[in-house]
Amino acid sequence: MEKFVVHTGLVAPLDRENVDTDAIIPKQFLKSIKRSGFGPNLFDEWRYRDVGQPGQDNSNRPLNPDFVLNQARYQGATVLLSRKNFGCGSSREHAPWALQQYGFRAIIAPSFADIFFNNCFKNGLLPIALSEQQVDHLFNETFAFNGYQLTVDLEAQVVRAPDGREYAFDVTAFRKYCLLNGFDDIGLTLRHADQIRAFEAERLARQPWLANRLPG
Repeated sequence: MEKFVVHTGLVAPLDRENVDTDAIIPKQFLKSIKRSGFGPNLFDEWRYRDVGQPGQDNSNRPLNPDFVLNQARYQGATVLLSRKNFGCGSSREHAPWALQQYGFRAIIAPSFADIFFNNCFKNGLLPIALSEQQVDHLFNETFAFNGYQLTVDLEAQVVRAPDGREYAFDVTAFRKYCLLNGFDDIGLTLRHADQIRAFEAERLARQPWLANRLPG
């Protein structure tokens, strides 16, 4: 997965509490497990005025002009700002897939649902928990200034605002290590590819009859 070290991006304010995973990526889009193509249907029921279906041509669908991601000033946003309990509901991993494939690299909110929070790290998406007061201030700044950007510095564990203010956030050492190096679960395992191959070769040398039972 893509490394996350320092990212500067436009902020999109989703001023809602308890955004659940069915709102992030509705259930009809969960039929695929290919981990691609979910971005166009992120927040599908809020972005469009009709009901989307898998494989539908989204370019011809009527947009909801009141939804934040459809507004011109937030086009190209890569940092999502939201309210408490973001990502609640079902445990679908498609939710962080859709957010990342839309273009978001980081999400800032006062709190996150636990499973969604864990799934974000496994997919290269950085969830940042700040206090409600800090999030309130960031919402005010985002609404007040067109083109408002934030810099997320994972190494320093701070969010930097244009006025120089810094907001520190917590992240476990292991999750930080994985994001900084771009390691998902498979990438972590492949760090030991040489040892795995050596083990398999040694095992077959000791138990050659296993070769007849392994797939070709």
